[in-house]
Amino acid sequence: MPIIQMPLKDLSIWQTQGKTRTPMFAMNLEITARCNHNCRHCYINLAAGDSAARAGELSIAEIEKIADEAVSAGVLWVLISGGEPLLREDFADIYLGLKKKGLLVSVFTNATLITEAHVRLFKTYPPRTLEVSVYGVSKEIYEGVTRLKGSFKAFSRGLNLLEKGGQAVTLKTMALRSNFRQMPSIADFCRKKSKEAFRFDPLLHLRYDRDPVRNDEIRAERLTAAEIVELERKDPERIRVIHKVCEQMKPPSPSGETEGQLFRCGAGIGECTVGARGEFRLCSSLCHPDCRYDLKTGSFAAALTDFVPRIRSLQSHRAAFLHSCKNCTLINLCHWCPAHAYLETGEMDSPVDYFCEVARARVAWQKAEC
Repeated sequence: MPIIQMPLKDLSIWQTQGKTRTPMFAMNLEITARCNHNCRHCYINLAAGDSAARAGELSIAEIEKIADEAVSAGVLWVLISGGEPLLREDFADIYLGLKKKGLLVSVFTNATLITEAHVRLFKTYPPRTLEVSVYGVSKEIYEGVTRLKGSFKAFSRGLNLLEKGGQAVTLKTMALRSNFRQMPSIADFCRKKSKEAFRFDPLLHLRYDRDPVRNDEIRAERLTAAEIVELERKDPERIRVIHKVCEQMKPPSPSGETEGQLFRCGAGIGECTVGARGEFRLCSSLCHPDCRYDLKTGSFAAALTDFVPRIRSLQSHRAAFLHSCKNCTLINLCHWCPAHAYLETGEMDSPVDYFCEVARARVAWQKAEC
């Protein structure tokens, strides 16, 4: 989910046999929640050897079925993510299966498991984009984040294999307490290694499984609002976007919106997420139990026709929401959305103080610059 939530111009729907259907063009496919890293900030990872997680993952046949239904629904682009997707021994089969359906396929990876075979695969059947996370540019910082001995060497080896194979990569990072002081070096490294735009994200999601111990670790890695602004002031592209948003300092008002309408973002409009166990979600962050649809027992078409409109029509009568986030002029500079609110508070319509602090700090910076 993007850090800057730009105002939506239109939340239009399609008509399908007398029912409304949201348009869908892109799908994030989480083929595993397992990862070979144990990153301090991760909101999803389970151990690489977690047998229960592995047993519950979608099979190739189930992925093929979902992909066929998604293509019929208009999906053009699929992002393969995780966890670490290369942990799946059948990754190449999944990747090629999606490509053969005519889909544009992107991949997110930490690059530590890249082999010569992967390089040949991507050279023969190029991904739309291949994105690699860079948690540090030294062993101390990188492995301080991943908590895995030898991971920096594996990362460097994998990235070098991709580079030697001529594979274009997009490099990105998470801005963490553990790598904050190395962020300028990380940015320089990424810009030298890749012609694609470098980006960083200071939004650390809390855990999808709401594990309290892991959530405390994530909170400990969060930067203060002042530190986030300090980083953003050094990034020309970030400055441009934030200034543009500040010029329109008013809440977005999508057509047809009701007073207590909860979802004002683009969740379920244009893109969706399918989790490792086959649960359909309007966006990757929306993990409320009532906002998951099981594609193992239902269909992609039914998710679009019935489930998405029902979730997007949810209303809130909570005064704290109606008198704050609902009509806040800073909403487009804020991390707040129903998905993030649930992860933070257990409720989809509760304000989050930390998000407010970040938004106000951005506005103060922007005003000081003008």
